[in-house]
Amino acid sequence: MDNKKKKTWIQYGIFAVVVIFLYATGLHTEVIGFAQRGLLATGLMNPDVEEIAENTSVENRIVAKADYNLDLIDKNGKIVPLKKFKGKVIFLNFWATWCPPCVAEMPSIEKLYRNMGNEVEFVMLSFDNNFETAKEYVKRKEYDLPIYSAASTIPDMYDSNALPTTYVIDANGNLALTHQGMADYNNEEFKEFLKNLK
Repeated sequence: MDNKKKKTWIQYGIFAVVVIFLYATGLHTEVIGFAQRGLLATGLMNPDVEEIAENTSVENRIVAKADYNLDLIDKNGKIVPLKKFKGKVIFLNFWATWCPPCVAEMPSIEKLYRNMGNEVEFVMLSFDNNFETAKEYVKRKEYDLPIYSAASTIPDMYDSNALPTTYVIDANGNLALTHQGMADYNNEEFKEFLKNLK
């Protein structure tokens, strides 16, 4: 075997060992999430809130009423009905610790929460099989986001085959936004969008 082929096989071997190590330790989610965070910085994945606002203006409002029939379990094990937040703007995000795009967008949601947590109710609904995993993740990352697990069946209107998926409910109980996939929500355009939903 010549030196060039030998060098190529060594490179493949090192790559394979790194990949196996990342998957064996569970760090692959963090690494992929970090790479996707770079993509989020471009803003290409963000929902077009200008278009959404235009399509849901008073004149041409064709929006669905939000379904509040969802019970949640908070990190202390207390049952919290989604109805408790009725009359407020709600940022409802479906996520999981094993989902790289969820991990990628989490820092922007944390920043948005720190900026608007007094004006908007944040419901970070974990889809981890074990809620303890989600609680440990949030604690390790030092996030203040309120996380929940589902305590009842999720209403059909929030049926999504993608993680992350974000729903925004306005103060009047209308489903104002549905966004599948990751996004950088901590931008002025999105903050303004949320403020206009009160």
